[in-house]
Amino acid sequence: MASARHDFPRDFRPLQIYEQVSDKIREEIRTGRFLPDARLPSERDLAALFGVGRPAVREAIGSLQNEGLVVTRRNSGTYVCPNAPQILASAAASAELPADFSPSATLDVRLILEPAIARRAAARKQRDELAEHYLAQMETLTNVADADELALWNNSDRLFHRQLAVMTGDALLAKLADEIAQTMDQSLWKRVKDDGIHDPGRIRLYVAEHRLIYEAIVCGDADAAAFYVEQHIHRVKRDVTPS
Repeated sequence: MASARHDFPRDFRPLQIYEQVSDKIREEIRTGRFLPDARLPSERDLAALFGVGRPAVREAIGSLQNEGLVVTRRNSGTYVCPNAPQILASAAASAELPADFSPSATLDVRLILEPAIARRAAARKQRDELAEHYLAQMETLTNVADADELALWNNSDRLFHRQLAVMTGDALLAKLADEIAQTMDQSLWKRVKDDGIHDPGRIRLYVAEHRLIYEAIVCGDADAAAFYVEQHIHRVKRDVTPS
């Protein structure tokens, strides 16, 4: 007897946890449990309600913000947008866009890859004009509340990390870093990062960490370069996906 054949879409993949949470919140909005203009439960309460960690809730809220379904007001909370039911009704009638990659998953991959990149780059001990250009851009920032400066910060930050891979002289590592840089240019990553890293003092600390990474590489100190990269990514993860 022939076994049943299941034809799944070629792009079939299991949903990540934050996507499952965002689906649940959409359903609560759709069914009227979360009403327009109503304040959502806190991240802690949503995490308890859905049985997940707060990082997944934070990423889910970022995704819903990008869709125009909720809005977060600093020191107040997250609220359902007045037109959220209409947006959901319209989305149900059209094809959905692919979801962004989870920021926490992206950072986990970076923790594996980027310390190794720093070590390889340090083995060459070569300065890089473009990496120094991105560093200089980041060091000029004074007001991250300004939209133009924030955009410059985000762009310089992700391209600096991408340039470290170019400094290894390894084309495959550079290609992998391109993929990560593209992920860091997605709307969910920007939203969660901007929400978590908005203090000017924090930005200056990040710039100083970038400088430490770069100087360790050009000095050929592979251990220090890998250590600084790892500590930097751990800090970013604490800031953008708090437990």
